Amino acid sequence: MSTMKKVYVGNLSYQTTEAGLTALFSECGQIISATVIMDKFTGRSKGFGFVEFDTPEAAESALKFDQSTLDGRQIRVNLAKEQTQGGGGDRRPFSSSSRPPRRDDDRRY
Repeated sequence: MSTMKKVYVGNLSYQTTEAGLTALFSECGQIISATVIMDKFTGRSKGFGFVEFDTPEAAESALKFDQSTLDGRQIRVNLAKEQTQGGGGDRRPFSSSSRPPRRDDDRRY
């Protein structure tokens, strides 16, 4: 059995709220948190969220809601993956030594 206590909930309606997630998954066990991920620029839901339970068994129980309907959408429910450090690749800007030279850098003045 997994030790993960958090589930990923995907394909959410833009109208789905954290209260809606809590109401759906509360029968699985004690919920620590329910979060709908919001776009920081538009303030609109990104269409997915996470529900964290107090036990791994409750999270496993929540998988029964995969393919069920919430707010008119067929949702996806999976155990959440462990978050890794870094998460999006190297975002450092090019340094002058790591960037290939521009064509006009070879010109003599």
